[in-house]
Amino acid sequence: MMEKEEIFSKVLRAGRRTYFFDVRATKAEDYYLTITESKKFTNDDGSFHYKKHKIYIYKEDFAEFKDILSEMTDYIISEKGDEVISERHQKDFKKEYDTPRVTEAELKTPGNFTDLDFDDI
Repeated sequence: MMEKEEIFSKVLRAGRRTYFFDVRATKAEDYYLTITESKKFTNDDGSFHYKKHKIYIYKEDFAEFKDILSEMTDYIISEKGDEVISERHQKDFKKEYDTPRVTEAELKTPGNFTDLDFDDI
């Protein structure tokens, strides 16, 4: 499918990702929106390439798309706030499944273990 030239465009750069918002025209000269995510990857030899994913949103879906997008983003912010919480963004981030390191001295200290039955698992 040959895409027409953009009528109106905006770019959002977000780290390794770039989002392109483009208004395009159909053959009937009506408008629709494409949102493209482009993510940069570095090859082992130092060169790089991009992977792109694109969605098309047509006018008949705008209202519902906008409502759902707003609802989902509002939900995320209300549940988790707008602070970024991730291993990539925070050096002191600890995954829930990370277990603390136990030193050899702690292993030899009596009382550091709890007896478990298979019923406990």
